[in-house]
Formats: sequence, C-alpha cells, structure tokens
Amino acid sequence: MRHGKARFVTGFLALPVLLFAFYVVWPFAQAVGYSFTNWGGYSNKQDFVGVDNYVKLFQDELVHKAFWHNVFFLVTVPLFTIALALFFAFLLNVGGRGDKAGIRGVFGSSVYKVIFFFPQVLSLVLIAVMWQQIYRSDDQGLLNGLLIKLGLIDADKPNLFVADPTPILGIPAVLWWLLLIAVWSGVGFYMVLFSAAMQGIPKDIYEAALLDGAGRVSTFVRITLPLLRDNISVAWVYLGITALDMFALVYVMTPSQGGPDHASEIFASVIQFTAFNRGQFGYACALGVALAIFTMLIAALQLRITRRERIEF
Repeated sequence: MRHGKARFVTGFLALPVLLFAFYVVWPFAQAVGYSFTNWGGYSNKQDFVGVDNYVKLFQDELVHKAFWHNVFFLVTVPLFTIALALFFAFLLNVGGRGDKAGIRGVFGSSVYKVIFFFPQVLSLVLIAVMWQQIYRSDDQGLLNGLLIKLGLIDADKPNLFVADPTPILGIPAVLWWLLLIAVWSGVGFYMVLFSAAMQGIPKDIYEAALLDGAGRVSTFVRITLPLLRDNISVAWVYLGITALDMFALVYVMTPSQGGPDHASEIFASVIQFTAFNRGQFGYACALGVALAIFTMLIAALQLRITRRERIEF
C-alpha cells in the first residue's frame, strides 16, 4: 500500500515539478552562470570573468544609490501598509458600538471592505497609468488642477511630483510619492487578510475586556495585535518582497525609468538599464542574483525574528 501510495503521489507531482524546474529553477541557474561572464546579451560570446561582476557591484555608485532606495521602501511600505490595514480592519470588525448583539464593526463595514479592496482587482500597470495622470506635472493633472483651483499653488509653478528629486527628510520627493501609491494599492488586500483573522477571534474576549474597563486602544494593543502576530509576520514578508521590486511603478511613472537624475533608481531598474541600455547582461545577471539572495535573507530573518509558539484561543 505504501509503495502504491508513493507511486500515486509521484505521478501527480512529477509533471508540476518538471515544469517548475524547467521554467523557474533552470533560468535562475542560467542567470547564476551568466553572472560569472561578460556576456553582452546579443551574441554567443561569453568570456569567464569569475567574481569580477560581483566585485564591481559593490563599487558601483548607482547600485549603492538604488540599494538605499530599496531599503527605504523595505522599511516604509510594510510599516505604513500594515499599520493602516490593521487600523481599518479593527474598525470594520470590532470598532463599532457594543450593544445587545455584542461587539460589531462600524456601520456599513461590508461596503467599506469592497471599496478598500477595489485596487486589488486592477493590474499594477493600470494603477501606475492612473496615478500618472493624477501626478501630472502640469495644470492638467488631477492633483495640480485641484491645488490650483484652491489657490494653494500658482498655475505657472505646478508641483513636479514623481519628477521632483528635491529631498524631503533626506529622501527624494519622488520616492515619497511612489510610496503613497504602493501603500494605497496594497492596504485593501491586507485589511481583508487581517479582517478574516480578527473574525476568528472569539468576540467574548473583546466583550470581557470591555466589561473590565479596557478601552479600544488597550484592547487593540493587548488582544488584537498578539493574536494576529503570525498574520502580521507573513504580511511583512510579502510586503518586503514587494518593496524590493517596485519596478512597474518606477518604470511607468518616473522620467527615464529611474529619474530624474537617478533619484528613483532601485535594484530592478538598474538591472533593466544595465542589460538593455548598456548591453551588460552578465553584470545585470550578477545584480539579479544579488537581489534574489538579499530578498531570501530578509525573508528568512523576518521569519526568524517573529517565530514563537502559536497562541491558541
């Protein structure tokens, strides 16, 4: 029976594993191989250069700038997205008035869930194109037009938004505007994720806390957050991976796909520029491998830090 079961399972898994190995593992292995060459991408000439590409990326000023921009997103995107998602989820599930029916969410919570989740049905490129019109750096842009109508800015001096490299708190302004889009597009999904987790928490716990005189803030901090720790940990890992990408937003929305003056460069945009503009595919593969390793290390570190015994309720 055991051998028969093993053959049955192997029969179902063989084809998916082969497809995964061919379309995922093998291309990644090829990229690792190319990263040790000076391949130009448009010819078969490949000279082995050893670890020269990896030494070069540690000395490349553009890579350094892109790395710190990615670190900015790695810190801010999960932080703001999770904070807002938790806040909205708490309001929609246990933020309303308590009555004979027990603790409930705010009035119309089901409608709010649909509204907040709506960006998830749109592709990231479509979101980028939509926000490109909102951020237009002339009086035809939605934000600039609104600010001009309100008399807050002059019509001949519109805001540049994603074309503005001026530092704000030491960070180029363009990165703050891209951060707003990333948070707006992601908060709805994680709000629904946390809402589902909150609905699994017995309402008796909240009602007992309120009867003991606990306020909404203390209830959120002492009950909700500890019981959602596993969900928050998973969300942080996924958002961290998203923050280390950000390529679609940068490519569609910023001038010269990483501008102005490299103010919005990230690892992914440097890889694209290095491969297709400079024709240095070997070096671009080294950058891609370095980004993949960094992403896996960040994910493993996050899971290790947040690991603990599961709370049963």
